[in-house]
Formats: sequence, C-alpha cells, structure tokens
Amino acid sequence: MIDGSLVVRVGDPGARPVHLLLSKPTRPFGDDAPTLDFPVKTHGQWVNIETLVRTWDGDGLHALLSSLAEEFRGWDGARTWRSLERDLTFSAERRPGGYVHLTWDIHDRPPTEEWRFETTTVHAAGKDMRNLATEFHAFLTGTVE
Repeated sequence: MIDGSLVVRVGDPGARPVHLLLSKPTRPFGDDAPTLDFPVKTHGQWVNIETLVRTWDGDGLHALLSSLAEEFRGWDGARTWRSLERDLTFSAERRPGGYVHLTWDIHDRPPTEEWRFETTTVHAAGKDMRNLATEFHAFLTGTVE
C-alpha cells in the first residue's frame, strides 16, 4: 500500500528499468456497476506516460494470470488479454529456461490513438507468476491477502 492505494509494480529493476504502475481502481459509475477503471503509469529513463484503463470487473485478468501460474510447465503459443477499450493489452509466452515473458501494450484511447508503448517484463514460471496473480487479485478486488 502506498498513500492508501494499492500499487502493483510490474517490471525488472535492471540497469535501465521500465516500470508499469497500476494504481487506485475505482468504480466511476457507482459501487454496483461493473465498470472498473485504473490509471496505468509507465516510467523509465526514456519514457513517462499515463492512461486510464477501463475494464468490466477486471475482464478476467486475474483468472488469466492464475492460469499462467498453474501451467508453469508451459503452453503452446501466446496467451493474450485486453481491457475493455483496448488501452492496455498483454500477451504471455512461456520461454525456455522456466520464464514467462509478458509483453505489455499501452495505447492512446480512441478515436485519436496517436501513440502506443510496448515493453516486456520477464517472470519466473510458478511462484513468481503466482505472486503476480495474487497481487492482481488484491488490486482488482481491493483486498489484501
């Protein structure tokens, strides 16, 4: 928790890190509405962008990440996810050596769609992916386990 909001950090703190920060999910149309919005900030040495992502109760993001964690031995091809308005998408590929590569795409909102940013984060299969899935579950539901 940072300043009262849950922040999920995705990224490697390597020599030139790029971090995706997802924070403060809100229900803009009331607590009973399925619409769940959250800002995504991307920052690094050469990039600093922010957009608002809209989903229907997370659009199955937690379920997909959980399934990737449980299939730690691998799968064929890429698994993909996208938000309601396609402002955030990602694809997951299992690579040799026991790692999952998540390629995150952040897009400007329609109708302009003037910009697009893509970065890939690398996560160890199994425990790291389970931890990421748990963080996203807590983030999307507003519960801390």
